Amino acid sequence: MMTRAKSWLYTTIRHFLSIHKISDASSRYIILRRNITLIMLFVTIVPLTVMGAINHFQYQESLKNEVIEPLRVLLNKTRHSFHLFLEERLSMIRFISSAYTFEQLSDPATLNRLYRVLKNEFEGFVDIGLINGKGLQIGYAGPYSLENKDYSQQAWFQEVLIRDSFISEVFMGYGKVPHIAIAVQRVEHDGTYWMLRATIDTNKFDEIISTMEIDAKSDAFIVNREGLFQTHSRYYGDVLGKSPFEILQGAYETTIDETVDPLGREVIVAYASFEKPNFSLVVVKPKDIILRTWITLQGEMFFIFFASVFVIIMIVIKLSDVMVMNIKEAEERRENAIHELEQNQKLSAIGRLAAGVAHEINNPLAIINEKAGLMKDLVTYSPDFEKKQRFLDLLTSIINSVGRCKTITHRLLGFARHKEPRLEPLDINHLVQEVVGFVNKEMVYRNIDLRTEFAEDLPRVLADQGQVQQVFLNILSNALSAVHDNGRVSITSWEEDKRNVGVSIQDNGSGMTEKTIQRIFDPFFTTKKAGGTGLGLFITYGIVKKLGGDIKVHSRENEGSTFTIYLPKVNGETDKEKAE
Repeated sequence: MMTRAKSWLYTTIRHFLSIHKISDASSRYIILRRNITLIMLFVTIVPLTVMGAINHFQYQESLKNEVIEPLRVLLNKTRHSFHLFLEERLSMIRFISSAYTFEQLSDPATLNRLYRVLKNEFEGFVDIGLINGKGLQIGYAGPYSLENKDYSQQAWFQEVLIRDSFISEVFMGYGKVPHIAIAVQRVEHDGTYWMLRATIDTNKFDEIISTMEIDAKSDAFIVNREGLFQTHSRYYGDVLGKSPFEILQGAYETTIDETVDPLGREVIVAYASFEKPNFSLVVVKPKDIILRTWITLQGEMFFIFFASVFVIIMIVIKLSDVMVMNIKEAEERRENAIHELEQNQKLSAIGRLAAGVAHEINNPLAIINEKAGLMKDLVTYSPDFEKKQRFLDLLTSIINSVGRCKTITHRLLGFARHKEPRLEPLDINHLVQEVVGFVNKEMVYRNIDLRTEFAEDLPRVLADQGQVQQVFLNILSNALSAVHDNGRVSITSWEEDKRNVGVSIQDNGSGMTEKTIQRIFDPFFTTKKAGGTGLGLFITYGIVKKLGGDIKVHSRENEGSTFTIYLPKVNGETDKEKAE
């Protein structure tokens, strides 16, 4: 399966990068750049996007849990505080009912004393009353006149008869202040029973909720089983108002819901139910507060993601350009190399042909030269006749032309003769003059001023004749290409030191920049707009170095260039070292 996937991917990429069917070279490289860019963007941005999306949701869930967990703990702690508050008051009422008899509590003085103790020592108590088995309140201590009030038909009275204790929901007392009632039952040995009932101010509930220290945009309150507020709500209503949230009763474990409140805010509602009474503590927090850290981190992650994508795109585009340019240069070098190979093969064939032609021409030329010389001798020593001088001039012209033809064939043989380098003593001045002869016609045609200054008695150099001719011919050809018509080329030779002879070729042509000079000897580098292979000076540099010499270039743009070649003398140290 993996092998098939790799094969498919390789085939797809190869097809995607395929540009050999496109004939237009410019379009071919444009499409290649586009395909490389798209593939590199795909293999970099897609994994980054997938990883970013996975991290996004994982971080969101993790941070959400980390933020909600403290809310869950806070809710449970506050619920426990409410439970302790109610149990403490219930236990106190139970203790009084167990410690005192019905007769003792029927005494107003005793009941009032207990009421003062409860009010002073325990927060929240509003009043206390003693109720007999018939539901009549026969004893009361508090701010209201509730003696002889009949509670026999009240639901809480019936519940106390069954459960022995009761904690009511919030109700409005005579003073229109929210209260809750706590009642306990005591059964005597003779089977009679009575109840002790107390009311508690719910301001203590608000105090407990305030200890939660929730932020200004959040809310916390208590609701009963019908969803009625048992405490004040900051945003959603007052005591005994209807809560806008649906609270599941009996959810003793903390429950977390996400919804939208009446103010249009996305909120998280956390609630937990009391075991007794049937209350639920509710905390409402806007999601933007809970997830503030996540939103900040999310913004930073998106910034980093898009910044990374931007950097990747810039790098991919730059790399694509560099890769395509390298491919283009490599193809151009390959084409130039093939063209150079073809040219070398042609030159090799021309060289062999030139050598054969030169040998074949030399034989007839020798015959013509001998016959013309014989004719000249015969005319010279014959008696005078009318056109004798005319014949002598014509024969002299024929002999001179034969000599010129011999010089040309001699030069052709000089280039074609050496297949392998052969070091021999050479007269550098004579060698340069021979090379000048090859380009003399072009100089005359373009009216180029050739200036030569050859040192007399110049020591011979140890080199290969054909290679040195190629060196000077390459440099001289470049000089002629650089100068305009009516330009100037100067050739100078001198004895540099005890080891070397120097030859300089100077022109007043277009010159070169520093950047061009640094690359002038690189293979396939050319400044010629057409026809240049970029191999001439590269080959020239290699030949000079192999011969133990050196080559230097000095040039200024629009002022001209000077190429200086140093070759070792026959009697120099280099020659001795080679002999050793």
